[in-house]
Amino acid sequence: MTTSAPLYGWYGDDFTGATDTLAVLAQAGLRSMLFMGVPNAETLAAAGPLDAIGIAGAARAMPPEAMRAEMSAVGRFFEKLAPPVLHYKVCSTFDSAPHVGNIACGIHTLHPFVSNRWVPIVGGQPSLGRYCAFSNLFAAAGTGGAVHRIDRHPTMRQHPVTPMGEADLRLHLARQGLDGITALHYPLYDATNDTDTDVLDAALLALLAHGAASHAMAPTLLDLTTPGQLATVGRLLWQQSQHARLLAVGSSAVAQALVAHWGKPASTAAAPLAPTDGPVLAWAGSLSPLTAAQVQAATAYHRIAVDAQRLCSDKAYAQALQDNLCAGLHSGQNVLAFTGPTDGAPLAAAASSTDIAQASADLIARVVQARAERGAPLRRIGIAGGDTSSHAVQALQLWGLSYKTTVCPGVTLSRAHSSEPSRQGLELMLKGGQMGGADLFERLLGTA
Repeated sequence: MTTSAPLYGWYGDDFTGATDTLAVLAQAGLRSMLFMGVPNAETLAAAGPLDAIGIAGAARAMPPEAMRAEMSAVGRFFEKLAPPVLHYKVCSTFDSAPHVGNIACGIHTLHPFVSNRWVPIVGGQPSLGRYCAFSNLFAAAGTGGAVHRIDRHPTMRQHPVTPMGEADLRLHLARQGLDGITALHYPLYDATNDTDTDVLDAALLALLAHGAASHAMAPTLLDLTTPGQLATVGRLLWQQSQHARLLAVGSSAVAQALVAHWGKPASTAAAPLAPTDGPVLAWAGSLSPLTAAQVQAATAYHRIAVDAQRLCSDKAYAQALQDNLCAGLHSGQNVLAFTGPTDGAPLAAAASSTDIAQASADLIARVVQARAERGAPLRRIGIAGGDTSSHAVQALQLWGLSYKTTVCPGVTLSRAHSSEPSRQGLELMLKGGQMGGADLFERLLGTA
């Protein structure tokens, strides 16, 4: 599937999720690169020929006005490149709200830059324990955990910023401003096979007939309950993209569906994760119970608790913490710093989460620089927490990420691209709070 023009473009509304899509495409043998913002001509040239081009953003944490500003630039970029499919990559849990990370706002912003009326919204990603049945979303509580309807999920129902109070994604997105959402439910897939596609195609054509005269946007939510349905969903997406350039919305299941339709599932197997040369630095900025369990299980690290409030307000404390981290690394220890208590106790709210993420990212960058100046640059870093990951990539002055390997489902180890020689080739794990098993940080060492 390699051509001179990209087949696939994606915008990730946070950095951690965007790397999961990168992994899906790269494992399918597509030449793929995730850029840290809209790339210029020089950066594109440095990346070389690409089949899939991604842009990591931060819309998930933005109000609508900021989303429109960031995503309009993304839309203009992809309009010029003209990939058949433009994927608006959102979290697999669809957690969002009218005032922050508004998915409807993102759709309305990106849709004018494609020509197809149809906007497929793929709900679910079975590989991560996310399932959409009759338009209702279900999610596992951690890797291999019990599956809950999303509005009853022990973490997502009480998310501190975007709690999920509605499981029917049609209603959830309608409350954000996306009107007229139709649905294709999974029993239709079971009535379809490769030689008899009439049932599903007829259902889609009937949905598209509504509003055709007005040329209105036609969003459709597609169920996804099993991996076996991916190729069927992918066929619909690719078929429509050949008529007119398409905006598809959803988790990395959008990429998985197209890869399954193309007949290229995991043609490039994930390389085993080997130990790196030198110690590993890990930073846990997420306050999720799962990340807390991962910190507790990370016995191969020297663990350092970080007072997040003092990190933001006390320069002497920040310097002492930097010295402590560097001392551990210089002695050859793997070091894990965590900004949240591991017993689930709430953190004081004097500094905003954005301030904490920025201060954490700046400290990570200073430690990386200190190691480089010592002549022993870090070769592998792991970061838990979407906001911290986004800020860290910027603080490290990276322009792109390519795929290295998979640490566990939904968690990618990427290779950094930077104009700074000491950071070129740095291996970077970025993960959200809900991803990975309890042994994630141990796995990052390549010895688990």
